[in-house]
Amino acid sequence: MPIQPALGLTSREGQPDLSDLAARLDEVADLGVAFVELPAYHYDLVLAGRPMAVRVAEFEAICRGRPFGFTVHGPLPINFMAPPALLPRFLETTVAFIEIAARIGAPHLVIHAGMMQADERHDAENAAARQRDYLHRAGEIAAAHKVVLCVENLFDFGPYAATPSIARLAEELALIDHPHVRATFDFSHGLIHASQYGYDFLEEAKALAPFAKHLHLHDSFGQPDLSWVYDSAEANAFGLGDLHLPLGWGGVPWDALAEHCTFPADTIAIHELNERFWRDRQEALDNARGFVERLRMAG
Repeated sequence: MPIQPALGLTSREGQPDLSDLAARLDEVADLGVAFVELPAYHYDLVLAGRPMAVRVAEFEAICRGRPFGFTVHGPLPINFMAPPALLPRFLETTVAFIEIAARIGAPHLVIHAGMMQADERHDAENAAARQRDYLHRAGEIAAAHKVVLCVENLFDFGPYAATPSIARLAEELALIDHPHVRATFDFSHGLIHASQYGYDFLEEAKALAPFAKHLHLHDSFGQPDLSWVYDSAEANAFGLGDLHLPLGWGGVPWDALAEHCTFPADTIAIHELNERFWRDRQEALDNARGFVERLRMAG
């Protein structure tokens, strides 16, 4: 019987200068998680596409000897569907974070799928081709470092209105066909995107699941954001947006996902928890553990 996904939790961001990173890791030491996902995009580790040697060495030292492994979330603005002039710097920065992930033995680096602004839609197929090219290049470098680049599905927000659907991301990964370029399946993001475009979330989820070596678990009601809120508690009150609730508090169809989707045997599942619900982290993890134990695994 295939081994169920390893379960983890995101670390709280803390200070960008790493001054409280050790304390942030200490506070998850007794939760029994196999992995902690580090919000490395928040830390001062890379400058103009190059790792900051002293800070990276400090980062590595703080991570050493912990009772769990790590995954790494890279910079959110990396966007291989962006205009061509930006792509070399995005690749350079991705490579820097691949190297950082390898330094701490992290098997997965998460980056976001491509995005386009509404007035760029006419170039969508060319943008998709650019993304395939650059993800393949990054995958070759990731392979050399024994890191898997895990591309996370998004939803439309702000000026961005052309990110791939769940099934389209699966199609793109199939075309790239690289073992070190796989998916981060963010279920809440996918449900929001499905509500924005009116497609069948579960049917598309079944298409992406076989590529999803990395899962982002958190709950929402699958509805787009308001144009603005004064405080994020207001978004929670309305039940709108990417809320990052503890699993089980929202409307993501966890039971149906567990029943109908099949995931790779070596998947890592990370609960991304809104920091305002940090006090509820044990409940969130208990619910997440119940979900991953029910998942269907390949092999």
